[in-house]
Amino acid sequence: MTIIQLRLAASLLFAAVALLPGMASAGGNHGHHDDHEEEAEPKGPNGGTWLQQGEVAVEITLYEHGIEPEMRAYLYRSGTLVSPDQVDLTIELARLGGVVEPMQFYPERDYLVSPQPVREPHSFDVSVRASIAGESYHWEYESHEGRTEIQERMLTLAGVETEMASSQVLTVTETVFGVVQPVQQQVYSVSAPYEGIVESLLVHVGDKVNKGQTIAIVSNSKTLQRYKVTSPASGEVTQQWLHLGDHTGGRALMQVADFSQVWIDLSVFPNALDKVSTGMPLTLFSMHAAESGEAGVASTISYIAPIMTGGHIARARAVVDNADGHWRPGMHVQAKILTSRREVPLAVSVDALQRFRDRDVVFARYGDTFEVRMVELGAQDGEYVEVLSGLEPGTEYVTANSYLLLADVMKDGASHSH
Repeated sequence: MTIIQLRLAASLLFAAVALLPGMASAGGNHGHHDDHEEEAEPKGPNGGTWLQQGEVAVEITLYEHGIEPEMRAYLYRSGTLVSPDQVDLTIELARLGGVVEPMQFYPERDYLVSPQPVREPHSFDVSVRASIAGESYHWEYESHEGRTEIQERMLTLAGVETEMASSQVLTVTETVFGVVQPVQQQVYSVSAPYEGIVESLLVHVGDKVNKGQTIAIVSNSKTLQRYKVTSPASGEVTQQWLHLGDHTGGRALMQVADFSQVWIDLSVFPNALDKVSTGMPLTLFSMHAAESGEAGVASTISYIAPIMTGGHIARARAVVDNADGHWRPGMHVQAKILTSRREVPLAVSVDALQRFRDRDVVFARYGDTFEVRMVELGAQDGEYVEVLSGLEPGTEYVTANSYLLLADVMKDGASHSH
């Protein structure tokens, strides 16, 4: 989707959401939830949600100052606090997806408190039942946060995509950089076996040669016999030190290098060294390929130097076939070393993650309704990230353009502070 299309889709999305029926409840009310405020709802003396039936009222608060969030309830009759040991209270929290959480309460000081923490998100329909002096009372209210409703057509226009949360195989990699080098054992200095005068040079720098090919003719200084100098390997002439008429004097005539294989010398910094070992697979990219997203070439770590460089870097090495000459000595490369591969029970796409109230969240989908799920994250491989808690397996969640939902939730829930 182009930027223009995306902006258009976003405008359509927000316009449609604003017109959806029932959206007034998307922000909801939390009562006293770290000073959540909703002016349309009556508040009790403790800042909580105030519910009244005749002369009896209940005030529901969420208390989370330095502790896990807990629900507290204050009961009043004719404006006067009722002793909590005279009240039998139960509350049910109905969440999206058909999950109902019953909350039991016991007396503490001048209120009743539930021993079980209220898990995030604090978004639910609340049913309150109380019994005082043999009389029963029942209240219901909505407390929604991080929730919005969007029609299917608008989702399509905005490019919002979803998938099911499931297990994934994470391939954790360590990115390092390096330089292409010739294989030392495949670089040859070609010398004349006898001292003499260079009479003929049959190849020059850049020429390809075959093993056994005559590359020079030298005239022996003592016998005046001419003899051939042949290439010890197939490869390319990379250096020439002597010229026509030069006396060999025990010096090499030229250098021949076989680049059919090359070394990739990699720089591994101390913080990654403990994760890297010989035999680990890796994928190599030229710097251009890494930037353009082109496919890399597979290899393995064949050697790690036992001595660190002066810059406190360990040198690791991989060997790559180079029959087509793509990998040129001196070329800078990037390598992704596969340091671990493991299956995790639950993972989500990293593109799905957003920040809501300083927490990592994904948006779960239930029909046309979307709601944040605060997730605790584990290992990641750049594509998927492990979910340790906060999301149930098999939940449909938003993978693409989830920021549009976040913008809508923040707009509609701007009066809430958590």
